[in-house]
Amino acid sequence: MSATVEQLIDSTSDYVSEGETRTPSIAPSLTYSEDSDDQDELQPPEETPRRRRASTRLIAQSPADVQRITGESTQQLLNRCCGGGCCMKLSGKHEGIEYERVPLPDNDAFRSLGLKIDEIPTVLTKIQDLPEQITFLQSIRRISDTPSPTDSAISFGSQSSSPTIETSLQKLSLEDLDTSIQPPSFVQPHHPYHVFPARLVDTRELTKPGAEKRTYHFDLDITDYPHEEGIDFKVGGAIGVSAPNDAASVDLILDLLLVPRYLRDKPVLLRTTRGRWPTVWGEDEARELVTTRRDLLTWCSDIQSYPPTKPLLRLLAEYTLDPNEKKILMFLCSSEGQGVFCDFRTGPHLSLAQILSAFPSAKPPLEMLLSVLQQLMPRFYSLSNDPHESMAIRDGKQHRLIEIAVTVQETDDWRTGCRTGVGSGFFERQSRMFMELQRAGDKAPQLYIPMFKGLMANPLAKEFVSDGPMLLIGAGVGIAPFRGFVQHRLKNANCANKVWVLQGIRDSLVDELYGGEWGVHEDRVKKVVQSRRGESRYVQDEVLHQADLVWSIINSVDGRVFVCGSSKGMGEGVEEALIKVAQQKGNLEHHESQKFWDLKKDVGQYITETW
Repeated sequence: MSATVEQLIDSTSDYVSEGETRTPSIAPSLTYSEDSDDQDELQPPEETPRRRRASTRLIAQSPADVQRITGESTQQLLNRCCGGGCCMKLSGKHEGIEYERVPLPDNDAFRSLGLKIDEIPTVLTKIQDLPEQITFLQSIRRISDTPSPTDSAISFGSQSSSPTIETSLQKLSLEDLDTSIQPPSFVQPHHPYHVFPARLVDTRELTKPGAEKRTYHFDLDITDYPHEEGIDFKVGGAIGVSAPNDAASVDLILDLLLVPRYLRDKPVLLRTTRGRWPTVWGEDEARELVTTRRDLLTWCSDIQSYPPTKPLLRLLAEYTLDPNEKKILMFLCSSEGQGVFCDFRTGPHLSLAQILSAFPSAKPPLEMLLSVLQQLMPRFYSLSNDPHESMAIRDGKQHRLIEIAVTVQETDDWRTGCRTGVGSGFFERQSRMFMELQRAGDKAPQLYIPMFKGLMANPLAKEFVSDGPMLLIGAGVGIAPFRGFVQHRLKNANCANKVWVLQGIRDSLVDELYGGEWGVHEDRVKKVVQSRRGESRYVQDEVLHQADLVWSIINSVDGRVFVCGSSKGMGEGVEEALIKVAQQKGNLEHHESQKFWDLKKDVGQYITETW
């Protein structure tokens, strides 16, 4: 974000700058919007050029202008901005301030952070306050004649407790729940219901070797799913999955924090003073419950999905023994280090283990660390089948199944080269373990997916109807929910000519999902568009090619157009293609075409589900 704004400032070299600027990087050409109303007012100077402020000249007034200037959409810029105003603070040394060169940690983890630190001011200002501790851990002592090791990791209140408190603690115990397959019940992402461990019946990889992304299919047994009044699994709906953090990553963090192994699975009293944590959508209130340190890191705290925050870095600085590491962390928490912090925050995704490894002398207490980590949130996955029709016979009984498809998300990792996302990585590990057990002779591996009825009233499920023409546009794993739509529609022969699918893929030889699994009329309803093979077209190109079909469906009384997939590239491209279709077929101006599709979205005829 900071580099992008600096490019804009450097590009307007004939303006008066509000402050010093950095050395500019290569910036996109800066042109004015053709839609700007004030361009005619801008006249070139006739005599001596007068320097003007950049703020007096309009360079962008629409999302299209921002994307042309910066190379990114408005939403992408918002997602990368930390909100700290660091983009407007240009770096550089200032007179009268003393600087020192601080030796940097000599380890691979620190080098992987990419911090550009040269010299640090000896006096720092506006340093982040030490975050409030809202999480406390206390050991639960049992009455025993045999002395046991002291729980040295506890820093909760006084060393001595009253007999009443001791007696109360002794009555507490862990709930009878297997947290190796599902989260503790207090997490409750689907209040008032608990997470259900769905048996994994079958799984397979949908993509083939050579595909840019790996996608897996899963069959889940929901026969014994608890009854919920008025809610059932629906075509186009999405389930929520409480995916745990990788066990190896959790152990690594506990190792880095020097938490003894004998304490990790030992029952402990968790007390919070406020907030929702460790629940997902519980009330903002104080809590007392019994759990373990491992469960808190495995099911309740996100250790890799969020960018680092100043409260986290300030906490590490407080418990850092090495003076040089402490100076670097305090610099990142200060006003003087705001620019470096912004680059740090908006760069590649960093894991907690990576940051702790980069500053090896930082050993904050686990209970303090839990106070600043983000809640581990559930992930949502669209159903890829008709949940009312999918059944299987096992053990002489009929079992109800739901099916989903999951694409593995990967990012760079300093140790292994790449790491997977929390949710998709969990699914891939389960799939590979399932197939390994089958190859070893286990015909029915006992593996589970902790899930709950998530979004059965989402746009796809809510606007799905059994009659009327329907155009389904998707790319990648976004095509998965449409398989359930088609299966449901093709059961009725009268609907076979009322549903069409435009599926965008890279290469049909390696990454076409569910080829041949759509129903008996698949060749009549589905068009596959390849971007890396053959004509090399994108799905948005096919939308323009099928302009007559699009216009006919959307203007039918009960016609609907569904779009599902990634918002980056596909989602934006399809939206622009639909606008062009309305311009061509409806003889509309661009803004009128936009309004046309907005109205169709309002009445439920144009439905998008993008991420």
